[in-house]
Amino acid sequence: MRPDILNPLFAETDTLEGVGPKLKKPLEKLGLTRLRDVAYHLPERFVTRRAVETLDEAGEGEQIVIAVTVTEHRASGNRRAPYRVFAQDSAGNVLVLTFFGRASYTAKKQLPMDAKRWVAGKLDRYGDMLQIVHPDHVLEEGGETLGHLCEPVYRLSEGLTQPRVSGLVEQSLAKLPDLPEWIETHQLDKEEWPAWSDAIKLAHKGEHGKARDRLAYDELLANSLALMLVRADNRKRRGQPLMGDGGLRDKLDLPFEMTGAQTRSIREIEGDLAQEAPMLRLLQGDVGAGKTVVALAGMLIAVEASTQAALLAPTEILARQHYETMRKLAEPTGARVALLTGRDKGKVREATLMGLLDGSIDIVVGTHAIFQDKVAYKNLTMVVIDEQHRFGVGQRLMLANKGKAAPHVLAMTATPIPRTLTLAQYGELDVSKLDELPPGRQAIETRVVGQARLDEVAAGVERHITTGQQAYWVCPMVRESDFMTEDIAAAEARYAHLAERFGKDVVLVHGQLTPELKDAAMERFASGDAKVLVATTVIEVGVDVPNATLMVIEQAERFGLAQLHQLRGRVGRGAEKSVCLLVRGDTLSETARERLALMRETQDGFRLAEEDLRLRGGGELLGTRQSGDTPFSVASLDQITKLLPVAYADAQMLMEHHGGLDGARGEAARMLLYLFDRDWGVRTLRGG
Repeated sequence: MRPDILNPLFAETDTLEGVGPKLKKPLEKLGLTRLRDVAYHLPERFVTRRAVETLDEAGEGEQIVIAVTVTEHRASGNRRAPYRVFAQDSAGNVLVLTFFGRASYTAKKQLPMDAKRWVAGKLDRYGDMLQIVHPDHVLEEGGETLGHLCEPVYRLSEGLTQPRVSGLVEQSLAKLPDLPEWIETHQLDKEEWPAWSDAIKLAHKGEHGKARDRLAYDELLANSLALMLVRADNRKRRGQPLMGDGGLRDKLDLPFEMTGAQTRSIREIEGDLAQEAPMLRLLQGDVGAGKTVVALAGMLIAVEASTQAALLAPTEILARQHYETMRKLAEPTGARVALLTGRDKGKVREATLMGLLDGSIDIVVGTHAIFQDKVAYKNLTMVVIDEQHRFGVGQRLMLANKGKAAPHVLAMTATPIPRTLTLAQYGELDVSKLDELPPGRQAIETRVVGQARLDEVAAGVERHITTGQQAYWVCPMVRESDFMTEDIAAAEARYAHLAERFGKDVVLVHGQLTPELKDAAMERFASGDAKVLVATTVIEVGVDVPNATLMVIEQAERFGLAQLHQLRGRVGRGAEKSVCLLVRGDTLSETARERLALMRETQDGFRLAEEDLRLRGGGELLGTRQSGDTPFSVASLDQITKLLPVAYADAQMLMEHHGGLDGARGEAARMLLYLFDRDWGVRTLRGG
């Protein structure tokens, strides 16, 4: 149960003065439903203004505060046109105050004719005149004090203004309770961090780095503790030890010799399965490293022990791909493999459900459908979750309901993850890493070409498919939009263009197609009936067509390193040499240039993941934005890299040497878990 001292922070936002049903909706769009959320809605940046007497003292682009006298209101007959208020400073210089939409009504009230007002905002040029668009402040008196403030700028949604959000933040901060300290004194002194409530207040009042770091550390500590609680709870649970005799695994007819990394990972999984405590392991493998074979070997141990195993995939395309691969590999063993997705209906579905219930199906592969209420198993003991980053801790915990005992869980990801983020997202898991490629895998030649050479690229694709081989063509978007500010490659437009050239040899796949259309296109490409597959990043994982040996990625600078690496990994799966063409736009940032150079230089996904983290810094990270979000709302990427190892070690010390959450510091840490919505960690501790 949440400590009573925290209850004021978990009150709904409509308990704040001025918040009614109308204002509550835009707050909810920002995820601000409780006072706690408002208090932690930290500023994106801060604005420092300079008070000036005349416009002659100010520069274009500068944030200023100035006293003016209103001289004219000028409205246009067009509702979409701006509403302009003309004013003069003390020297007679003209300043245009420009308003759009509903703000024009406010302007009429705030800026009556001949009135003297203080206005604050960014000075820009409008034709031959200076203007401020949507002034941040319009005050009758005392406005000069705005020039001495470092004012926060908050993320907004439609219906909210900066002053309104600032007012709500002030109300929330006034209700902050005094909480016991969960960080050790020596750590606070060493880092010169303020107390919790002071840190939040300081973080809203200026760019106080120490305060922001302390709040980030709090969040990282909360996440680390919660993951450790799940891990500790898992070790206490009683699972079913699985001892295989190797009879089925020995019958696997693999077309290659296993790598040392595969053999080592299977041995680690076998050791986990033999324990009563359920396995909770992450299998991290680079593109083409052979995760599927390792997972199948683990599942066959469960079958050898006369039990069942299941593989959960995030998409139907990926589920069908795994099913076909595993069915073929497992055929010599006699293990019975089935597919179950949300699309299965009627007698086919009923037969699968019956087979799972009576045990005649050994391994099932599917989407979330395999864990629906109506799906029952005779004895499910092992679960494999592919593309682990798409499933949260809560979803992983729910799997226990499908077995007689808590099932063994093997999570897999094909996205190499930097060590720091592995700790952040999978801290409750043991980790196996496939860092070797199977023998015989050829290096993929990677080239970078300019957008101006697209016709040459298309001609190259034409020559390529006349040899009997196939090609992918990946675009950043599904279709062109009226709101696009620049030319962005769209899959539908590219498909239409290539279809004119290649006819029925081209198929299109993207996430907005119906499952039936996607499956039909993929089937044509997989069978070789279609030679070119135009797609968005929906093919990033799970597509395995050995005859496809050419990958074209249009406007490659728009993708992160990890995603480019995943896409490149769709080729190079057969005996023929493969090529990846990265088609770049005309204008590249320095980061984009370095990213594309790294793609040419290396095919080591783990190195690329670390470089991706370095290049993106505090900005968007592919591994978190495009391949599963980090669980953090306060900590920036830089702070995660700097502070997480320390927070994780601190959490371990608390759990192992300070009595866990039962000691004095642990009681304070419980509050931290609730503050950052890691209460599932506390529920796990309670066994709830």
